[in-house]
Amino acid sequence: MIKINLLPQKRAKARSAPSDSSSKQMFVGVAALVALGAATFLLADQPLRSELATLKEQNDDLRADIARQKKDLEGYDKLLAAKTDAIERSESITRLMQAKIVPAHILHELGEILTMNHWPTMTQDMSRRIGTGTGSDPNKRFQHDWDPTHVWLSGFTDTMGVFRLEGGAQSESDVTQLSKRLAASVYFTEVTPAGGERVVDQASGLNYYRFTITGKLVY
Repeated sequence: MIKINLLPQKRAKARSAPSDSSSKQMFVGVAALVALGAATFLLADQPLRSELATLKEQNDDLRADIARQKKDLEGYDKLLAAKTDAIERSESITRLMQAKIVPAHILHELGEILTMNHWPTMTQDMSRRIGTGTGSDPNKRFQHDWDPTHVWLSGFTDTMGVFRLEGGAQSESDVTQLSKRLAASVYFTEVTPAGGERVVDQASGLNYYRFTITGKLVY
């Protein structure tokens, strides 16, 4: 007996069913990927971005703090150098006072001569003679950038206006520079290096030049 299918539409609908199922599966997969991406952003990327922003803010604060501190320290090196120079100058004057009480203006003049970039008190004629212009005297001229910390004093005596200055120096040329400054000062005259020798300090083992300078004081 021959059977005739009189329901073609139902069979066609049955054939289309797998296609709808595949679409649903694809939709579910896409939704899952979207959900995974959102979860990754919320759980990983967002905290990292937040932490990076915090670190950047802290770094900016640190830079600003460093800038403030650097501004506060402007001129510190100069102040420290001035303090060191003042201490060395005070120590030299103290040694002189312990050896012999001399007029205050003589001590002050020695302090000026032993201070970096300070010149002795001079007359106009002497200022012209130590210069480089007309009327200058090369024998009176001294080195302007000489460092007086290369010299230290150990004794100063005044006998009826005749002085004797003793100390040590790194080199003989330092003694020459000190002598020229003393000779240029209005408070000293007839300045003469009275001898010196290279010696070794027994306590420290340092090699230095021990000197004596003599002359007269002008009160």
